[in-house]
Amino acid sequence: MDKNLNIDEIIAKVTERVASRLKDIGVTMDKGGRDGTCIADRESCTSCGHCASKKGGTVGKIIDIGASRIGTSIGIGAKGFDSNLASMIDHTLLKPDATKDELTKLCNEAKQYNFATCCVNSSNIPFVARLLKGSSVKPIAVVGFPLGAASTNAKVCEARDSIAAGAREIDMVINIGALKSRDYRAVYDDIKAVVDASRPYKVKVILETSSLDRDEKVAACVLSKSAGAAFVKTSTGFAGGGATVEDIMLMRKIVGGDMEVKASGGIRTKEDAEKMVAAGADRIGASASIAIVTGAAQEKKASGKY
Repeated sequence: MDKNLNIDEIIAKVTERVASRLKDIGVTMDKGGRDGTCIADRESCTSCGHCASKKGGTVGKIIDIGASRIGTSIGIGAKGFDSNLASMIDHTLLKPDATKDELTKLCNEAKQYNFATCCVNSSNIPFVARLLKGSSVKPIAVVGFPLGAASTNAKVCEARDSIAAGAREIDMVINIGALKSRDYRAVYDDIKAVVDASRPYKVKVILETSSLDRDEKVAACVLSKSAGAAFVKTSTGFAGGGATVEDIMLMRKIVGGDMEVKASGGIRTKEDAEKMVAAGADRIGASASIAIVTGAAQEKKASGKY
């Protein structure tokens, strides 16, 4: 592709290319509709805002039927950390040898700091879902992780099993080989099948941006949007690269306001996270979540102990 083209022209050309490959599939933009019925007890509600911290089960149900944010009164929650940033974080433990003690610690931390979710391998979802029951923190399962090279049927089965076990979001890895081969139909079908299997819950598509060139990133975002995914996500954290401000800006520009963007991989400080949010990220995936929201990592880095 002509390197002299500006980003808008690149997006337009790659989008046109992808769209032409999808023409025979009959693709329509899938919004993944939800039941917007309010489940709150309006008769007894006093608008105090304390439901976010004292009625975790109710808040969890509201989130499950489609809420992206929960409003609270000023001062609610633990002190000494950035609660707004905490509400955007997927607290993550994806190493293959994670123990039950480590998973318990993860869930307790997520509840203490009011993180958005706990993101774990699908085999750990039953245990994590039990620990998070009654809280506002949602369990996330990764699917086809970390390579994305599993069959579509395997990804669909993993997504369904995870949801049955309590997962309330799915983070799937895109078929990187098919994307690089420009087999856009295979990539689209793979994402669409997982999106359909995961309803009514959101699906994030992990692009593994460090393994892609700019055209491939654009194509991956267009395909994810066309297939009805709720998010595009940068990285698994297992491929030697992570989120960059430049990639978040590009992804946001491609998907616009119709999708959310998750920055994941290598985010270890509050400064890192704030840069990603400023670039357009709606969600942050991190294992150093507490250090991020308390600023502890930055303090250690400044003191030379990080």
